[in-house]
Amino acid sequence: MDGTTLARAADECGGFLRAAADREWAAIPVPGMDRNVAQVVAHISECLFWYSTDLVAGDRELDTVEMSVRPGSEPADLVATLATSAALLTRVVDTTPPEARGWHPHGLADASGFAAMACDELLVHTADAGHALGRAFTPSADLAEATLRRLFPWAPSGTDPWTTLLWANGRADLPGHERQIGWRWHCAPLAEWDGTNPAHRPPT
Repeated sequence: MDGTTLARAADECGGFLRAAADREWAAIPVPGMDRNVAQVVAHISECLFWYSTDLVAGDRELDTVEMSVRPGSEPADLVATLATSAALLTRVVDTTPPEARGWHPHGLADASGFAAMACDELLVHTADAGHALGRAFTPSADLAEATLRRLFPWAPSGTDPWTTLLWANGRADLPGHERQIGWRWHCAPLAEWDGTNPAHRPPT
């Protein structure tokens, strides 16, 4: 996962959301969440801004900064903010040495881990917004597959990658597999994965 993949995900999500920017996002709740569409889209940008900061800051949590995107902004401005946050993270990812790490609650992520987490935020939350807007979002299969394999290496293979990515994020059922409750991703380098689903590990 790199900046090119992230830029593609941002383009697909931005295009989908831009087509619905004439709606009153703040008045449309997202099913199953305590947020409306505007808040969900703002949240995506906040995550990407934070990922840029965390990757640059290194392996220690930087808790001196307050960062937020105003969800009361016009939908078109929220889409522009999403594009900006993705472009910023793309540049950080593509200029970060491969050995560098950044802090995240689920592990010390490298640049590919942050790119993958950003793709996951983009793809899954755009689908959340689309659900609320009554418009199904389906990303390119290779984007879903790349995101799935980088963050959820324990996920089954031979299944539809987008459905499986939604399953891994606790948003869909997958026949023959238990619903993912309390899911986590693996954002550290894949070489450090211990072969288990972290949601099944006992609390530490």
